[in-house]
Amino acid sequence: MTLLTNEDKLNLVNQHIKSIDYQAYNLELDLIEANAESPVNSDSVSTLNTRMNALEAKRTALESEAATLE
Repeated sequence: MTLLTNEDKLNLVNQHIKSIDYQAYNLELDLIEANAESPVNSDSVSTLNTRMNALEAKRTALESEAATLE
């Protein structure tokens, strides 16, 4: 049993989503930097894209959780 209301839980989920948004933007900046290198390190770009895909999956899961709390 939890003492958290659905509103409390939704606030926490939204905080996690915001954190993921910050991480995603940081990765976007890392990708810009990685693509600016000459020559471009394709392994670095691939790794960053993999991390971005993982963040998108996490965000989708959190959005689904948020929908159950609304």
